[in-house]
This record gives sequence, structure tokens and C-alpha cells, in this order.
Amino acid sequence: MPALRCLVVLFALFLSALPAAARSITDAAGRVGDIPDKVERVLAAGPPASVLVYVLAPEKLAGWVREPKAEEKVFLLPATRDLPTFGQLTGKGGTANIEAVLAAKPDIIIDVGTVNPTYASLADKVQAQTGIPYVLVDGAFARTGAMLRETGAILGVAARAETLAAYADERLAALEKGLADIPEDKRPAVYYGRGAEGLETGLAGSINMEILEAVGARNVAAAAGKGGLTQVSLEQILSWKPDVILAASPKFAITVKDDPLWAELDAVKAGRIHATPTLPFGWIDSPPGINRLIGIAWLEHTLYPDAFPAALDEEVRTFFKLFYQVELSDEQLATLLKGAAK
Repeated sequence: MPALRCLVVLFALFLSALPAAARSITDAAGRVGDIPDKVERVLAAGPPASVLVYVLAPEKLAGWVREPKAEEKVFLLPATRDLPTFGQLTGKGGTANIEAVLAAKPDIIIDVGTVNPTYASLADKVQAQTGIPYVLVDGAFARTGAMLRETGAILGVAARAETLAAYADERLAALEKGLADIPEDKRPAVYYGRGAEGLETGLAGSINMEILEAVGARNVAAAAGKGGLTQVSLEQILSWKPDVILAASPKFAITVKDDPLWAELDAVKAGRIHATPTLPFGWIDSPPGINRLIGIAWLEHTLYPDAFPAALDEEVRTFFKLFYQVELSDEQLATLLKGAAK
């Protein structure tokens, strides 16, 4: 019997030393690689990825790219509010280092958003340095349903992913149906201003502006060409003559109303200035991730109230319960929708 027990122990040690079962996948950049058959711990390379992992499998999220603010935490699951912060691996604001990545001990690293040779090269570099599989996911807004299903399969949560994807597909189909009855000349020209001064915006083709295009609005900054986020001048904005101004910063939303330099715009004269909701993640961008899906309902309500008469508060409650797994109180709902068009 002692000998048998020794054999059992030795066999168990042998099994534990074997590499975990793996499966081969091809990511959005066409990179082929192996990932663990069972993914338990995920490191997000950037903010869109952290939101996507949170909504699909919050228990698998290793930590945040940036620490959530106190006002954001109340709209997140308690178990995730104080996860460690590892910084950002991707983009201009890259702050994470390889030591932090290794310390997180993730099964995989996921990046979500634009897919191009630059991001593919970064993924290859980090994967080579760490030995951790690095997966790129195409985060284009039009692919919301597909993105959820693909990532859900990677994380091993296909059933939840299908529930969320079905909601997204239904939501976007309803948007398309509603927009079909709105003539082009009734769709507003919109300026989306970021920052306290409101002078940062996205050009044509910017991932940050996708949601405006999705709701049929005309991004006035497209007149400045194609690209990503950029600084513009007040003179340019005045020449673009937006019908509506969306303010990512509450400060900008307040100051622009009384600033004589902006006063000649019809949007200002008519009071068509709206601060975009931002909790727990931005509803328009910041980050340009799955969080933008609730921004559709808000933009419908704000830009086309007659064409989309559905109650915004009920839509928000449904989304937060389904995606963020948070039941909103009346007070929380009011906080989220403060300043929403009536």
C-alpha cells in the first residue's frame, strides 16, 4: 500500500507538470497561435478590452487598465471594484511594463479595437517577451454582436456571450429600422467635443466617432479629413456650423453655453448642447468599446425623440442589469441621465 500511494503521488506530480491543454485560434489580425483550453485569468491590453472582459466574464478579469474612480465603482460589481491596476499596454498612453504583465500571471492578453499592422506588431513583441498568448479582437462598432461571440468563445463563456450578442443585434436592427424613416436632411450635423475646452474631436474614420455614424448623424469634423482624435480650432467649428454639440466634459457643456466666442452657432443659440453620460464608462467613447451600445439609446432619445419614443430610463436599466450586472436604484438612474434631453 505505501508503494501504491507513492506511485499515485508521483503520477499526480507528473500530471501537474504537463502543459495545460491548448487550442489553436486565429485572431483578427490573422495571427495563429495556441491559447489554454480553459482561460481563467485575462489581462486587458487597453480600456476597450477591459470593458469587454468585464461584461462577458468579470471573474476572469485580472485587473483594470486604470483604476476606476469612486463615482464609477458604484456602477460595477463589488468584486471588481478594487482589482489591481496594471496600466495600458497599447496605444499612445502605454503605461504597463513587462514586469507588471508577468506579475499578473494571465492565461492570455486581449486587445480590442482597431486592427492594423502596428497593433499586430505590438502583440507579437509582447507575446515574444512574456510568452503569454496575445489575442487581437476587431472592435469595430458594426461588429458588436460578432465581437461578443468571438470573445465569448475564447473565454469559455459562449452562452453569456450569445445572450449579450442577441441583445446587441436586436438593438442595432431596431436602430436601422428607425433610421430608415428619417430623411437625410433631418439627420443632424453634430460636433463632438472632448476635453474641458471642447477642442479635441475625431475625424472621419475615427473609431471614437463610429457611434455617431451608426445613428445617422453627420460628424462635422469629417470636413477636416480622415484620421483619429485631433485638436481643432474654434474657427473650424464655427465654419462647420453644427446643429448639435455633444460635450464629453461637463465643464465644456457648461461653459460653452455662456461663452461669447461660441454664441453665433445655432446649436448654442437653440440650447442644443448635451453633456454625454460617462458612468461607469463613456457612452459615446472613452473608451470606444462595448460600453457604447447604451449610447445608441441615449443618442436616439437626444437626436430623434419623435422617431424613437421608447422610454430611455427602462432601456438604461435593462442594459446595466444585462451587461454590467448592476440593478440601478432610482437615484443612480437619475445620476446617469442627469442633463438628458426630455
